[in-house]
Amino acid sequence: MNTEDPIRVLIVDDTITYRKIVSDVLADLPGVEVVGSAANGKIALQKIEQLRPDLLTLDLEMPELDGLGVLRHLRDTGSTVRAIMLSGITAEGAALTMAALELGAFDFALKPINGTAEENMVLLRHELRLKVQTFARAKRVHTILHGPGPSSPHTLTAPAPSKNRDPAPRARSAFEVGAGRPEIVVLGISTGGPASLTRMLPQLPANLGVPVLIVQHMPPIFTKSLADDLNRRCALTVCEASDGQLVSPGYVLIAPGGKQMKVERTGGHIVVQITDDPPENSCKPSVDYLFRSASKICGRNALGVIMTGMGNDGTRGCREMKRQGASIVAQDEATCVVYGMPKGPIEEGIADVVTPLDCIAAEIVRLVGKGVNICK
Repeated sequence: MNTEDPIRVLIVDDTITYRKIVSDVLADLPGVEVVGSAANGKIALQKIEQLRPDLLTLDLEMPELDGLGVLRHLRDTGSTVRAIMLSGITAEGAALTMAALELGAFDFALKPINGTAEENMVLLRHELRLKVQTFARAKRVHTILHGPGPSSPHTLTAPAPSKNRDPAPRARSAFEVGAGRPEIVVLGISTGGPASLTRMLPQLPANLGVPVLIVQHMPPIFTKSLADDLNRRCALTVCEASDGQLVSPGYVLIAPGGKQMKVERTGGHIVVQITDDPPENSCKPSVDYLFRSASKICGRNALGVIMTGMGNDGTRGCREMKRQGASIVAQDEATCVVYGMPKGPIEEGIADVVTPLDCIAAEIVRLVGKGVNICK
C-alpha cells in the first residue's frame, strides 16, 4: 500500500439510518474512501472478499452474523482488515465491546442516543473522525516502518510477541539515577489499551508489593467492564476505583470513565479521590491529572508507566514526576498501536526505560525490587 493511498472503509450495520450517517461522516474525511456497506456480518464477509477494505465500521448486534462473529472470522483467517466498533452506551454494550477489542478490533465509537437526531449526528461525526483518522495514521506509520507485506492478525491492535525481536535498550537504570524504590505505580494508556493491558497485567505477580493505578481513556460503564474482564485474568485484584478507596498492595485500580482520579495521603495512608474536575487534554480521566498527584504525594517513590495511545496526555505528568526524581517506563514505538502518548517522554529523554509491550511487566517487577529483568 502506498502511504498516500486512501483508507478503504466498509460500513457494516443492520440499521439503514446508521449506514447513511456513517457514510456521510466518512465522505467528509480526506484520505478515506467508502467502498460499500453491508446489512449484516454474513454479507460483510462476502464484501470483504470482493472489495478488500482496510477498515470496517462494525455494529455489534446484527442478524445472521453479529460483529463478534465477523471479528472471529477475521482472526481465524489471519485477515489484516481491522474494525472500529459502533457500540451502545449500556453495560451489555460495554461487555460486548471489551470482547470485540480482545478479538482484534482497533477501537470503538459510541452510538449516541440521548440527543436530537442532529445532536447525535454531530457527536458521532466527532467520534468517528477521531477514530478513523487515528487508524489512518497508524496504518501509514506501520507501512513506513514495516512495509506493505503481510502482517499478523493483531497488526494495529496489540502487536503479537516476537521471540526474535530484541527489546529496546533501557535509557539508564532508574536506581542508577537516584530514584527511590516505588511505593506506587501509575499507568497511562489509551488507543490499543484494553488488548495491551490484557497482555501485560497478567504478567504481574500477586506479590508485586505495590498498588497499580491506571488511567485508560474510556467512557463511563466501559471502564467497569474493562476492570471486571482484567480481574478474571490477573493474579492481582483489578477493580474500578471508588472515591476514598485505600490504595493497597495487591490491587490494580482503574479510573472511572467520565471522572478524574488522583491520590492523596490521609492519616499515613494513600487513598484515591474521584472528582468531577474538568477534562485535561480533552480527557476525563486524564493521565496528567493522576501523574501530577502521584508526583506531589509520592515524589521519587513513584513509578510512571506510559503506554500506547493517541495524543500527548501524560507528557506533562511524566515531566513533573521526573522533576521529583521518579522513574518513567515507556512503551516502544514498534509495539504501540498508536505511538502518541509515549512519544513525548521518549523524545524529551525523560523515559528511564523504553521497552516492548511484552517486557513492561518485567520492568515494573524489576523496579519495585521484586525480581530481575527477565527480558535481558
